[in-house]
Amino acid sequence: MDHKAKSRIAILGGHLAAAAETPSGYAVESVFAAGSSAKSGDDIVIVAPFRTAVGKAKRGGFKDASIDKMLIPVLKHILKTTKLDPSLISDIVVGSVLPRSSQAATEVRVAGLLAGIPETASCMTVNRQCSSGLQAMANVAAAVRSGMYEIGIAGGVESMSLNPMAWDGDLNQDAVKHDTAKGCYMTMGETSENVAERYGIPRKEQDEFAVLSHQRAAAAQKSGRFDAEIVPVTYTLEDGKEVTISKDEGIRVGTTYADLAKLKPAFRPEGGTTTAGNSSQLSDGAAAMLVMKRSTAERLNLQPHVMGVLRSFSSVGVEPAIMGVGPAVAIPAAVKQAGISLGDVDLFEINEAFASQATYCVKKLGLSGDKVNVNGGAIALGHPLGCTGARQVSTLLNEMKKRGSRFGVVSMCIGSGMGAAAVFEREN
Repeated sequence: MDHKAKSRIAILGGHLAAAAETPSGYAVESVFAAGSSAKSGDDIVIVAPFRTAVGKAKRGGFKDASIDKMLIPVLKHILKTTKLDPSLISDIVVGSVLPRSSQAATEVRVAGLLAGIPETASCMTVNRQCSSGLQAMANVAAAVRSGMYEIGIAGGVESMSLNPMAWDGDLNQDAVKHDTAKGCYMTMGETSENVAERYGIPRKEQDEFAVLSHQRAAAAQKSGRFDAEIVPVTYTLEDGKEVTISKDEGIRVGTTYADLAKLKPAFRPEGGTTTAGNSSQLSDGAAAMLVMKRSTAERLNLQPHVMGVLRSFSSVGVEPAIMGVGPAVAIPAAVKQAGISLGDVDLFEINEAFASQATYCVKKLGLSGDKVNVNGGAIALGHPLGCTGARQVSTLLNEMKKRGSRFGVVSMCIGSGMGAAAVFEREN
């Protein structure tokens, strides 16, 4: 058996050995894992992660933009920044949730071609709901690590303006009668209420969490904290007006607890605590990054653009009716696979689907609020479903660079009862 074959067997063996269960008993899928933070040519590195600003769905700057129109400028910017020969890119994997799969896949293909990536690069979309952008990165990382190809682009994109959140067809009546499966059909807002009720997260705490998200995001935007990660996008609206979107649109400067306390519950009129003010916003946006081995980045002189090393990735299953608890299970699993402890993590980007579940996850894990969503989260910035995971990676790695942080985590809950998390180490 030659050296290459032995290496492939060792890698596959490592993947199998990494599959495990968390202490809570939830099943874990380990698509990628690395046990050591020592530098290696086989490290999977994230190169040039960028994003668009996040627009308000239906009434923001991207309200008329198809997903390819949002994705093209990001892909072009990556190529321009790195000066990478686009013919070296083998695959483009993009998370997208709402469009019919055939349309989204075609729009991603169009985006790649119009961005200057040759037809020799293949593409695909992935849909693990709110973690789709992070899952795309994990898929490319696994492909690179296993030797399927050397360089891929991973990202996420979503137009919640043009693609409605709607259910087609009838519900499976066997599932409706099943104690666990019926939770898959609950609205996300109802699962938020379930988390708040089951774990005692009062309305006051949720509103306070939401206010802090806006305050942090407003401060970050004012100080230019997001500027390095955002690619301005100029395009023409349906009315013929040309617009340039370069700032996140959902941030409400000056939001107060008193303002949010006036809002009525959105999903459970009697006794509910989840409102429009303490929930994530419907949004549009795109994000992408290059994924490759460190040895490849060094060979192509891309080291200056390497922002971080992917140390682990985990997706987990949780009870569908309380899907928001997903990060509380996924984060410990990913941290364990990375060979570190929660205390070693300097920064966390936990998606704020709802303040109820984000608050619960922070409490359950005993995290310091000073480490979590330091520049705000989806309550202020917005949550373009398929884009969010990739957007979080860009935001996290840029903030880690500014602070000199060593380890960071991206995580989110996932509709129908899942959670995902990834651990990154900053590149010195």
